[in-house]
Amino acid sequence: MYTKVVIFEDVLMLREMLVHFINESHGYICTGAYSDALNVIPKIRKSDPDIILMDIEMPGINGIEAMKLIKAHFPTKLIIMQTAIDDDDTIFDAICAGASGYLLKNTSPAKLLDALTEVSNGGSPMSPSVARKVLEKFSSVNNRLKKTTFELSERELEILGHLVNGLGYKTIADACCISFDTVKFHVKKIYEKLQVSSKAEAVAKAFRSGLV
Repeated sequence: MYTKVVIFEDVLMLREMLVHFINESHGYICTGAYSDALNVIPKIRKSDPDIILMDIEMPGINGIEAMKLIKAHFPTKLIIMQTAIDDDDTIFDAICAGASGYLLKNTSPAKLLDALTEVSNGGSPMSPSVARKVLEKFSSVNNRLKKTTFELSERELEILGHLVNGLGYKTIADACCISFDTVKFHVKKIYEKLQVSSKAEAVAKAFRSGLV
């Protein structure tokens, strides 16, 4: 049983490298690789991916607009934004549009594979520097907002802080001296209390609400 991955990347060399890497990774197969997101809905129907790697800067239609179209037709599709762009507005726009993760293009192949695995298991991988950029963007807003805990426990606030710093579930488990399953339980409760459905949304709401 393979996890199907589709790639949208306009740089030919990088696109071919990603196709080769996906196909050589155990348990994954690339079912489509496209240089642009024009006619994105037929492309998704044809390739039927489980995970979409989406570049942002592409000719014709950018990755964020393509993601909005995909989410409108296929709301459960998992989309990881992979881009060299790390400016605050672009990152936040991608998060708000429903990205399941956000990775910079300098992410190593091993980390990319970890991200694919994490998003398949319900996580939302983000490059640590991305979380820092979002924090910088909202730091002034946070100072003006009344701080609220959303009734999060001390442990849940601790785990939320680790999520903001871009840590994966296993690393959080080690840092908190708890099991992987316990981390998943706490994250589920955090999502419920914050009324969000993904790590990216939780991080954004944590910043906006002054939780971090």
